[in-house]
Amino acid sequence: MITAIVPAWNESARIGAVLSVLIGHPLLARVLVVDDGSTDGTGQVARHAGAEVLSLAANGGKTAALAAAIARTTTPYLMLIDADLQGITRDDIARLALPVLSGRASVTLSLRGNTPRLWHWLGVDYISGERVLPRALIAPLLDQLPGLPRFGFEVFLNARILGAGLRPVIVDWPGVTSPLKSRKQGLWPGLRADARMVRDMMRTVPPLGLMRQIIAFSPRLGDIAVAPDRPTLARGRAIHRR
Repeated sequence: MITAIVPAWNESARIGAVLSVLIGHPLLARVLVVDDGSTDGTGQVARHAGAEVLSLAANGGKTAALAAAIARTTTPYLMLIDADLQGITRDDIARLALPVLSGRASVTLSLRGNTPRLWHWLGVDYISGERVLPRALIAPLLDQLPGLPRFGFEVFLNARILGAGLRPVIVDWPGVTSPLKSRKQGLWPGLRADARMVRDMMRTVPPLGLMRQIIAFSPRLGDIAVAPDRPTLARGRAIHRR
């Protein structure tokens, strides 16, 4: 039913823990790691863990990695999972998947424990890398993905969710964390990477469009009307907690 896609670039030290909860999970039909031009043996670690690995010759960025993986899937649902998560459990995976599989939600997004306080107050991390969605939602747009910036995928997908009038459900993951880029890459390289990510997001969706995504997805702000040129999501926003 679900293919789990794990885009990874130089995550050999962390991806094993993520794969240990994905491999053999009863709700997952397939675990596909996209080794995005890694130079640290990420692909070998993933294969040793039992994952299927799609190796890309050069680092093309998260959007390109996800596009390559999605094009090679056939299951009706996709789960997108970052490779650097810490503290993730098999129960977390189930709680992200079950609202969609049961028909109670069309799309789910995670809310990790170390997400910035503002996102916790809003009740949503609108650029979360952990999601479950119907493959049919993104498959018709695969030809558009190669033209997106390296880190434009999540906000591009958000626009698609809004345009389809779907209802994202936020799944609280208080025990799951993701290390800062500055911790993984060093202070200044990490800050530059964060700046490039923000730039890519705004190149994909203008700032006002990003604000509309936050408002539409937030349980706290969901009653505020979004701009009329996009379908308005339903008022209710469930947050699934432990």
